[in-house]
Amino acid sequence: MITVERLSKNFGGLTVLKDINAQINKGEVISVIGPSGTGKSTFLRCLNLLETPSGGRIVIDGEDILQKGVNVPKLRQKMGMVFQSFNLYEHLNVMGNITLGPIKLRGWTKQNAEEKAAELLKMVGLSEKADSYPDELSGGQKQRVAIARCLAMEPEIILFDEPTSALDPTMISEVLAVIRRLAKGGMTMAIVTHEMDFARDVSTRVFYMDEGVIYEEGSPKDIFENPQKEKTRAFIHHLRTLKHEVSSQHFDLYKLNAEIEAFCAKHTIDKSAVGTILLIVEEVLVNMLLPRKKEGQAVAMTLEYAEKRGEFQIIFDYPGESHNPMLDENEDNLALMIVQKKAKNLQHIYVNGVNQLSMSI
Repeated sequence: MITVERLSKNFGGLTVLKDINAQINKGEVISVIGPSGTGKSTFLRCLNLLETPSGGRIVIDGEDILQKGVNVPKLRQKMGMVFQSFNLYEHLNVMGNITLGPIKLRGWTKQNAEEKAAELLKMVGLSEKADSYPDELSGGQKQRVAIARCLAMEPEIILFDEPTSALDPTMISEVLAVIRRLAKGGMTMAIVTHEMDFARDVSTRVFYMDEGVIYEEGSPKDIFENPQKEKTRAFIHHLRTLKHEVSSQHFDLYKLNAEIEAFCAKHTIDKSAVGTILLIVEEVLVNMLLPRKKEGQAVAMTLEYAEKRGEFQIIFDYPGESHNPMLDENEDNLALMIVQKKAKNLQHIYVNGVNQLSMSI
């Protein structure tokens, strides 16, 4: 239905989108997630030409919409958009807001437009608000009217640009319930959202955007349970990280301990967990890895705190031949017993001359 190839968008000297490639098929629900300022809304606005791309191709139903002579108003009838700020006409009541487009742009009679509007208001649960004006509605009700207004134009796809970001938490669920209903009905949708549980439940695919590109994409299960790339993992799990490189057996352990304690204090970590981390780090570095380190090699320690799950992962990266200290009979037995008792999910992998030992607590 929609094919995007090498899409880019610049604002002056600022590159917001670069080399975007994507496919959206009929009936799919695509959630676009990622940190603020990474081009998610600009991507959507380029799809219906509210922003003119700087380069690339956007093909909708076989037509390259960036070619000269494209009927933009007709395109926008095919591709509706719901904004975070509602964009309702304050001087028109709810019925007037919904019927304006079909009457003015599609040539419908007032009666036909109002009959369609009545059906849509019933679908979004606002039949009793037909004669109300926007200033008489809550934020959630305004957004549901905006969705009904979009549907009145009978679009083939709807783009949602953070439809709940302007709402109080109590109003978010009523809007998401309407979008869920559309998804079940087979409506093709692309949704920029910060509602991760919603994206997980409703999407057929998820685009994770970062630094102006689709950094990773996949099914909700792929993205939320097994993201493959570091930035995706950090975003999904709300990861906070501390990195420290040790290049000598005579490194400053007290300095490293102070960094770990400061990192944990910043994230209000329980003192017992801090003690466990300090103990594991010392045993692995001092008694397992550094004694085997060759001159010029370094051991990189990464401490990851998954804020969302309240879990820690400790990762050690070290070069050389494949060596898993958890299986080495020559290791310090006491150090090995301590680590095996205090840590869980112990894993060792060896790729391209680099060992990685990871564990969680």
